[in-house]
Amino acid sequence: MLAVQLARLQFAATMCFHFIFPPVSIGLGWLVCVADWLAWRRRDPVYEQIGRLFGKLFAITFVVGIVSGVVMLFQLGTNWSRYSRFVANVSGAPLAVEGFFAFFLESTFMGIYLFGRDRVSRRLHWTSLFIVTLAATTISAFPIIAANSWLQTPAGHVIRDGQAELVNLREAIINPSTMPRYGHVITAALLMGAFIFAGVGAWHVLRDSRSLLGRKALRMGVFTGLAVSVLVIVPFGHIHAQQVARTQPEKLAAMEGLLTSQTRAPLMLFAIPVPGPTPVLKAKIEVPGLLSYMAFGDVNARVQGVEEFPPHERPPLLPTFLSFHAMIALGNFFLALMALSAFRLVTGKIHGDRWLLRTLVWAVPLPMVAIQLGWMTAEVGRQPWIVYKLLRTVDGASPAVSAPQVRFSLVLLGATCAVLFASWLFLMIRTATATPAPATAPRRAPAEAVPASHLA
Repeated sequence: MLAVQLARLQFAATMCFHFIFPPVSIGLGWLVCVADWLAWRRRDPVYEQIGRLFGKLFAITFVVGIVSGVVMLFQLGTNWSRYSRFVANVSGAPLAVEGFFAFFLESTFMGIYLFGRDRVSRRLHWTSLFIVTLAATTISAFPIIAANSWLQTPAGHVIRDGQAELVNLREAIINPSTMPRYGHVITAALLMGAFIFAGVGAWHVLRDSRSLLGRKALRMGVFTGLAVSVLVIVPFGHIHAQQVARTQPEKLAAMEGLLTSQTRAPLMLFAIPVPGPTPVLKAKIEVPGLLSYMAFGDVNARVQGVEEFPPHERPPLLPTFLSFHAMIALGNFFLALMALSAFRLVTGKIHGDRWLLRTLVWAVPLPMVAIQLGWMTAEVGRQPWIVYKLLRTVDGASPAVSAPQVRFSLVLLGATCAVLFASWLFLMIRTATATPAPATAPRRAPAEAVPASHLA
């Protein structure tokens, strides 16, 4: 049992570490695409500066993300062999698709983007970035989320000889939780990118209030962040929560701290859960009937509580409840911060509001904290199942791997991840805070004439 617990800890730690980089890559990739497009089509030297600066941040994150992702795949074969055997026929297809997008397209077009600036045409250079962002990050995230969603809501399979066998590829990939989770994850990643743009722009404005790079990056980050902070809550977060209510009722009960089944179930705004044989909630602040309405569209709908499920099938209440409510609190904070920042931008007062600018700088890592909390809610709330209702986590571990072996690899991987994270953080901060090179008009291919309207 100790080996299983250590294997769970190891996979959770490496997953949390890896999950830092894909959201940053997706969010930065799309915003850098916009900046490079504006630099190219408008011949705007400031957007050229922005594209170069944030393109470096994107490239640094992209490379570390690939390295950190490979480690997780090895763990599945070493520490979780029975799980790997059980899901191999189902997860093989989406993982192969992800490998095609992530490695073949990345190796080609990321090379053009990194080394082709000022060597190839602007059209080809921008197209390479667009393909990397669309295919190698955004689209390649879909099969990964689909494979993980199958663990949450299995579909399109039969069980033969103790293994899940794929019988309907479409049902397995587009299972009940795939699309709600994909929309929620992608909008969260865009929010992460927006906060990086806003925070880095705010830092440059704090250093020099006349910095055009800082002002334009700040504007891009704030207005993108405002739009996405709404979308990540409504519709995508709301749709995802409704899906959990329909397909994983015990997870919803733990997330919301609903101990007993009831109609007109209240939405818990705040509570202190006290775990034990009979868990209780103290200092509750709740809105009667709101959970029933939000989950099922009917204020009188019955919502199942934790006590309705057998004790051996209940997810851990404390971590599920706290991670979910902390994520919700951060989401509301993001919306309020971006709304205030947008208002100050429109009124032209944000560049002199040093308190707000400092808040934007220090808030940069908070979307990543919220993303990690969301992952904890999803994965811890699925327990004790590694494949929901089909395979328990304890039954998916490798029987031949001992606790000392897992402990040794845990220490080794922990040290490696710590070095990688420190290196990534150092490079990101040094690159983001460096004095930008003087703005010059971006080079254009002779055939790419500039419309007169763009020069006016």
